[in-house]
Order: sequence, then C-alpha cells, then structure tokens
Amino acid sequence: MDSIKKSASRIECVYSTNILGGGVRLENTAIPSSPAVPLKARHKRPFRKTWRLHLMLLPAVLVALVFKYAPMPGVIMAFQEFKPWLGVGGSSWVGWDNFKLMFTMHDSVQVIWNTIFISVLKILFGLVVPVTFALLLNEIRHIALKRSIQTLVYLPHFMSWVILGGILLDLLSLDGFANRLVTAFHLEPILFLGDGNWFRATVIVSDLWKEFGFSAIVFLAALSGINPALYEASEIDGAGRLQQTLYITLPSLLPIIIVVFTLSLGNVLNANFDQIFNLLNPLVLEKGDIIDTYVYRTFQGGQYSLATAVGIFKSAVGFVLISGGYYFAYKVANYRIF
Repeated sequence: MDSIKKSASRIECVYSTNILGGGVRLENTAIPSSPAVPLKARHKRPFRKTWRLHLMLLPAVLVALVFKYAPMPGVIMAFQEFKPWLGVGGSSWVGWDNFKLMFTMHDSVQVIWNTIFISVLKILFGLVVPVTFALLLNEIRHIALKRSIQTLVYLPHFMSWVILGGILLDLLSLDGFANRLVTAFHLEPILFLGDGNWFRATVIVSDLWKEFGFSAIVFLAALSGINPALYEASEIDGAGRLQQTLYITLPSLLPIIIVVFTLSLGNVLNANFDQIFNLLNPLVLEKGDIIDTYVYRTFQGGQYSLATAVGIFKSAVGFVLISGGYYFAYKVANYRIF
C-alpha cells in the first residue's frame, strides 16, 4: 500500500499519521507551547488556602504512623530468641539464626515456591485482564449499558473474603452447584478445594473475578484522556479499529501499564492472606500454603522471632523488586514513576 499522508487536527500540536504496510505511525510536529510555569512557583501555595486538603490527609497519615511505623522497633525480635515474659530488652540475641532457620526448615522452600507461583500468575492475569476489559468496555457506546456493566464488575471488590470464602466453599463443594453442573455432562466431580492443582486455579480465578473490574478503573481513566484527534486523523487515513488499538490506544496506555506493573512487583511474596486463609485446608496444604499463612501458624506456636524474620525477608524482597522495576521502566520506556 502506498504511503498516505494527510493533516489532522491542529489544537496544541499537529499530528500526522501514515499507513505504510498496514501499520500506523504517529509523527508529532508540535507547535511550541507557552513557557512552562516554574516548578517552585507552582508549588508555592499558601497553607491557609490548602489546609482543608491537608486535613483530609490526616487520617491516612495517622493510620500509617500507628500501624506501619510504630511497630517498626519490633524488627529487633528477628535477631533475638524473643520471650514475651522477658521482653525485647531481656531476650537473648541470636544474630542471623532465625533467617537461617527460615531457609533450612523442611517446608520453607515449598511455602516460598507456592507464594511466588500464585502471586506471579495473579500479577500477570491481574494486569492483562483489566486492560483487555477496559479496551472492550471503552468500545461500548450505549451509556446505560456501559454503566450497568461497570457496576456489576465493581461490586465483588467491596465484598470481604470471609463472605466470598463461605460462598465459594458452598458452590465448589462435592454437592455444590459447580459439581452439579459438571456431573450434568456425565463427568466425574472435581475437588476444587481438595486437590492441590485445582486449588491453585480456584484461588487465581476467584481473585481475578473479584478484582479485575476495580483494577480496570485506572485504565478506563487513561483511555478517556487520549486525544480524540488521533483517532480522527487515523480514520481519515483509513486505519481500522484494530490498527487504532495497536498503534494509538496501547501506546497511550503504556505509561500507566508500566506504573501498575512496577508497583505490583512488591506483591510477589504476597499472595493475599485473607483469601488463602479462608480457603486453605489440610488437603491442599502442600500446594496452597503461602508465607503469610505460614507466619500466622508460627505466631500461634509462639515463634515470634521466626515470624518477624520472615516478615523482614518479604519486605526486603518487595523493596528490591520495586526498585528494579522502576529502573527497568526508566531504561526500557524512558518513564519515571516518581
């Protein structure tokens, strides 16, 4: 196909699109904008004009201080043989022994692997499915239908795993609705929550069903910010919906996709304690036990030092992964998150 070049909308900048060999290439011939306001001038706003905004932040700051920063001195327990009746000051120091014990226990490697396996799949599907859903929902032009779908997929996010866990236990039991549907096709009943492999699949799918609608909000917001002139210019040059999606929509979503993916890397060792705790049972302990449920059991057994060491290990790995993801985002996409 011969190259086609036509002028498009000229608001702040002029965009031209070329269709060459079935692709769409965007060229930015921007008109120089007005001088930017200095950063210091923009941020220099009297406190008396913004005190209400600061007041709205106060509850979140207090929660962070009380539940995140106040317990931090407790990390000392990871380097002690902590005894509650002796306290932090009276307990003996053991150095790195608790961290060594964490990796030498017979089930520690399996627990870490279970956590990574479940978390990575949740992160991947939790990014692909919301983006796909946002793209499909954005194509709906009937406003009432679009809002109805949004409401239906958002609602599960606001349900606790205590409630959803009970619902899933009932639906996926041997005589539940799911197995009645399976046996209706003359198939053997499935132990969704009694077989290790089926348990992992159930955990991933149920978490995706609960969260994908709410996770799509940020992508829908990004889609609404794409310049309509780009689509108009591409239509003039003969681009179809698929070409517009591949060469306009997805590149425009790339920055927010990178942000979401980078921030989610910190959850690689966090497979959602609430969900696993409410669905886990002894039959699937080998395939479904994760670090958080393991730490919970160590606390119940009075192993406070070991549980603290595991928590520090999780935090350190999350920090390294987020830092590495930020560096990757900057090098590959030349995009800074902060």
